[in-house]
Amino acid sequence: MSTASRLPKSIQQLAAKLPTEVDSTIRKLAALSLIGQTVLVVTGGAVRLTSSGLGCPTWPRCTSSSLVNTPEMGIHGFIEFGNRMLTFALAAVAVLMLVYLWNLRKERRDLFLLALGLLASIPAQAIIGGITVLSNLNPWVVGLHFLVSMALVVFSTLLVNRAYGRTGGFMIRPLAAIPGTMSPVMTAVALFSAVAVCLGVVVTGAGPHAGDANAPRNDLDWDLFSHIHAVPAYLITAGALFAVYFVLRKGLTGPFRTATFLLLGVTVLQAIIGFTQYYNGIPALLVGAHMLGAALLMSAATNAADVARFSPKL
Repeated sequence: MSTASRLPKSIQQLAAKLPTEVDSTIRKLAALSLIGQTVLVVTGGAVRLTSSGLGCPTWPRCTSSSLVNTPEMGIHGFIEFGNRMLTFALAAVAVLMLVYLWNLRKERRDLFLLALGLLASIPAQAIIGGITVLSNLNPWVVGLHFLVSMALVVFSTLLVNRAYGRTGGFMIRPLAAIPGTMSPVMTAVALFSAVAVCLGVVVTGAGPHAGDANAPRNDLDWDLFSHIHAVPAYLITAGALFAVYFVLRKGLTGPFRTATFLLLGVTVLQAIIGFTQYYNGIPALLVGAHMLGAALLMSAATNAADVARFSPKL
């Protein structure tokens, strides 16, 4: 007896209505997942930059007697609780993605495992978020919370590429050939992007935006680590410029050309924001923009490396 025949009849009927090939709904859910993970980075930044990190002073409840924020908690409670609720929205998207992929779980194992990984990470993020609150916003725990979000942006980007047939074993159309050097260069750029994000967490932990007036700092030299943080950023810029140079020189077209120009654009924008905030006293609004830029950079670098990996070589 097959696994499907052992399921309750109602579930069998539901499964019969689910897609048997990647359709527009699956693609939209993948895109929504990437957008949602990016928005989560922004709302998480808003929590810290508005000093709302302890807007809900306990976990898993918002207060010792309430699951939700109360009017007495003011705007800080609303911001912190809203960020918590976004996690549930992302969980719903991940569950829907798995449901819609049910009939494709073997044929499109790549999509199913990525969606499963995104869903499994959500309770892990919730636990880390709880430890963040219970540790009074320990900067290293806050940093871990942010890094997991960055990893989820990477996985969501890969999910989008696979769902839209841009890369992987089920590409809708073949990619244009690129120079053989491009794949290792783009992989290096993606790795440097991850290093830059990790060092950015250290810088943030030493900076003034702790999330609460009484939250601890990591007591490291903020200015020194800001300069160290800039080193991989320079390498990312060099890699992006190198890729764009070859794209223009060889007259390359297609997704890799788009990916390299997008990567360079995000890199330049992120550099401008970084330098501006450094020389203007680290204003909260620019810090929030830099956090959004970090998510966009990780997505752009992942996309460029992914496209380069599956492109035939000249």
